[in-house]
Amino acid sequence: MMRKKQQGDCMKANAMMTEPNQFPTQIETVDELEEWLSKPAPGVSETLARREGDILILGVGGKMGPTLARMAKRASEAAGVPRKVIGVARFSEPGLREKLERHGVETIAADLLNRAVLDQLPDAPNVIFMAGRKFGSTGQEWLTWAMNVYLPGLVAERFRNARIVVFSTGNVYPLVPVESGGAQESDPPGPVGEYAQSCLGRERIFEHFSHQYGTPVLIARLNYAVETRYGILLDVAQKVWAGIPIPLAMGYVNVIWQGDANGWMLRCLDHCQCPPAVLNITGNQTLSIRLLAKAFGERFGREPVFAGEESPTALLSNASRAAGLFGPPQVTVEQVAEWVAHWIERGGPTYNKPTHYEARDGRF
Repeated sequence: MMRKKQQGDCMKANAMMTEPNQFPTQIETVDELEEWLSKPAPGVSETLARREGDILILGVGGKMGPTLARMAKRASEAAGVPRKVIGVARFSEPGLREKLERHGVETIAADLLNRAVLDQLPDAPNVIFMAGRKFGSTGQEWLTWAMNVYLPGLVAERFRNARIVVFSTGNVYPLVPVESGGAQESDPPGPVGEYAQSCLGRERIFEHFSHQYGTPVLIARLNYAVETRYGILLDVAQKVWAGIPIPLAMGYVNVIWQGDANGWMLRCLDHCQCPPAVLNITGNQTLSIRLLAKAFGERFGREPVFAGEESPTALLSNASRAAGLFGPPQVTVEQVAEWVAHWIERGGPTYNKPTHYEARDGRF
């Protein structure tokens, strides 16, 4: 997957001399990373050319929101569509709001749980709902349910005349046999733990108001988006680098390059319907944590340390329906893993937020 000896002095040059549809051999800086994460994926400009009006992104301040917003703006400009892309969040991260505005994304600082504030937001025919709560759910379950269930009701009523793409999660599925190929959209939910239960609640609330008002909705069940600052590949690579034992009980995962996930989410605007559509968003491989760790170990020249053994079940999703609509992901797992390994070696910044993918009890 990753071989150090293939790197040479020409690597940095190659990284800057890519063909229009190619990705760099290495990613060196945050600015370069975010440029690639926000580069419009195939089909995004065509989707946004078909969609009239502004795009409102609720919860733009998370890990995916900023580059998704930038991709929406870049794709709209490429399509020749004059529209506002408006990002709404609390903007607790210093400098994020200013960065988005430099890239043409309009911003509104707001507490979405405040109904009066929500009512004052501008109307938009296209809404991407990204707001939610996962980490820290255990011990503050009340806030998790407010963000993941109560807020969707407010949003679904306020924007009942829009088409809405709802960020959800593969955690609404039960753990499935590894050899099954992953849960499909038609499989019954089986959320484990209060976080996952609240995410199913979010889906049900949007379903309810879609039926009540005829709102076209698509529920996108994502797991797991990855890039160099965050994600399962980074979690595993950091443990290998530091010699920390890697738990194997959740021994298999799905991942997708965040730039591909951004593009697929925006293209979901073409597929909103009433009653709501459901779509799994992830990569097309079932990845072994053990083999990933061994590949990183070979890359770093360090022997991975493992804890436990693989269970026969895991949190896995089958994204063949999305791949049928959008085509395969542009960026391979091998390429992202190489970027992550290089990022760790050079001491690149991270969000310092482990995914806790290994949790089998639903406690985050």
